[in-house]
Amino acid sequence: MRTYRFVTLDVFTDRRLGGNPLAVIPDARGLNSAEMQAIAREFNLSETTFVLPPADPANTAQVRIFTPALEMSFAGHPNVGTGYVLAQAGRDQDGLLRFEELAGLVTVRVERDAGGNVSGATIDAPQPLTLGASVAADDVAACASLALPDLVLGAHAPCVASMGTAFVFAQVTPAALARAQPNVTAFQAAQARHPQLNGRFHLHLYARDAASVRTRMFAPLGGVFEDPATGSANVTLAALLLSLGDAQDAWQDITQGVEMGRPSLLHTRAWRTADGIRASVGGRCVPVMQGELTID
Repeated sequence: MRTYRFVTLDVFTDRRLGGNPLAVIPDARGLNSAEMQAIAREFNLSETTFVLPPADPANTAQVRIFTPALEMSFAGHPNVGTGYVLAQAGRDQDGLLRFEELAGLVTVRVERDAGGNVSGATIDAPQPLTLGASVAADDVAACASLALPDLVLGAHAPCVASMGTAFVFAQVTPAALARAQPNVTAFQAAQARHPQLNGRFHLHLYARDAASVRTRMFAPLGGVFEDPATGSANVTLAALLLSLGDAQDAWQDITQGVEMGRPSLLHTRAWRTADGIRASVGGRCVPVMQGELTID
C-alpha cells in the first residue's frame, strides 16, 4: 500500500466554500498516469494536480493537471492553487515558482498579505494568444440551450482561442448567461464537427457591460458539467478582448460561478508584446481540507 498526502483549497475566493475547489498532491512520486487519472476521478473536482520533481533543476516542479476525465495541458486555477500550496511550504524563490507543464513553462508570482502570509498567486499564460476558426452560432446556442438572439455578435463571432488550452468563446446577453444550461447531445454533435479541438469542445460564455465581465464555462464531455472559475479560459478571454481594440494593455476583473453558488473573482491583465498578446490571471486562495489517500 502507498500513502500520499493531499490538500484541498478554494481558489479565486477569500472565503471557504466559494471559488473553485482544487485538490493537490504535493509529492506524487511513484504514481503513474493511470493512477493520477483514477485519483482525479475519486476527488471528482474540476481539476486535481500532481507535483513531481522538475526535469530542469532550475524550475520548481513538474505539475500535471487532471480533470475527472482527462489530462490538461494547462489550466488556471490549478496553477494558482498549487502555487499557493508550494509557497506555503517555502518552495518559492523570491516570490516566484516555475512549473513545467505540457503547454510549456508557467511562472507563478506569489501574493502575500500585510503580515507576510501567502494569500494567493498570479500566473502568466504559457503561450501568446492564438485565434482559431469561427464556430457556428447555431452550435453555440444549441450547446447552451439558448436561441440565436441570445448571442451578441457585434464584437466577434463565436471562435476558438487559446493561450495553452483551447476554448470556444461567445458573448451572450446577461439574461442569457444566467439561464444557459449545457445540452450534452448538442455538445456531442458540435464536438464531432470540430475535430481540430481534439475532443475538447469547452464552451466559455461571457456577458459584459462598461464596468464588469461575467462568465460561465461548460465542458460536460470533459467531465466538468460547469466550472466555478476557469483561469485558463478567463486569461484567454482577457487577451481576446484586448485584441478587439487598440489598447496596449488592459486590466479586467472577471466574475464566475455565481449561478453555481460559488462566486469567484479573477484578476486579469492582458498586454501586447513583440510575439503577440500575453496575459496573466490571479486571485486569492483559502485552504479547506488536508489528509492522506492510500492506493494499492
